[in-house]
Amino acid sequence: MAKRPVFIPLGKADRFVDERLLDFKWNPGFALVQKKKNIVALHEAAKSQGLAPLLEVSTKSEERLGQRLSAFSLKIDTDIGEIPLESAFQGSKVFEHGGPYVDLYRVDSRTAKRDPRIRESGKLVGFCYFDQKWPLVPKTAFYDWLYLTVLRPHQEYLERLFEFKGFTDIEFNPQKSINCQARTCALLVSLLKTKLLDVAMKSERDFIDMVASDSLNQSHSIELRQSQLSVTQRGDGHD
Repeated sequence: MAKRPVFIPLGKADRFVDERLLDFKWNPGFALVQKKKNIVALHEAAKSQGLAPLLEVSTKSEERLGQRLSAFSLKIDTDIGEIPLESAFQGSKVFEHGGPYVDLYRVDSRTAKRDPRIRESGKLVGFCYFDQKWPLVPKTAFYDWLYLTVLRPHQEYLERLFEFKGFTDIEFNPQKSINCQARTCALLVSLLKTKLLDVAMKSERDFIDMVASDSLNQSHSIELRQSQLSVTQRGDGHD
């Protein structure tokens, strides 16, 4: 058995996302067919609780929309041209003993995520993205902001997400990671429903103020120790 979350957009100004942790039978193995079996098992467990339909947000998704929304598929416009979202996240990390490693902006997502400096530079202390500094708390704020920066221009297209009760990412393990593209999709839907997306994206401070209360009420803030951040906050760039 395994436990994985379903992220549910609440569409409330004071609470954007509900994280529902569900038990389901885990199919071990790294083959794509095994991962897809796990997606089906998780979605069936959710359906038994009235959570359907769901969208898997990853390259393993059966839905083209879910594949396109994978952080490994998205690119962000910058002053140096388009760069992979995951590379932007990894290259912006600031550690006790190094960073930001902005050379990672120019490499592909998997290369950026696997760069040894990400694991060998000590404790994560913050982010610096083109001279814009971001704190570690709220814990998912910088990742969410990057992701929403990419998607914001496509609001009409993204209203297709309203069709889903929630979002999953089968690679995301809340015991090991913090950031999750499925959770960010749920946040996006809530911000669109409450018409607060444009307000939130005005500035770093506006965004932090908007999501702080919701973030501090989520399990990643309540259960995960701050000391784990240097090991677990990877991107988390599940593909």
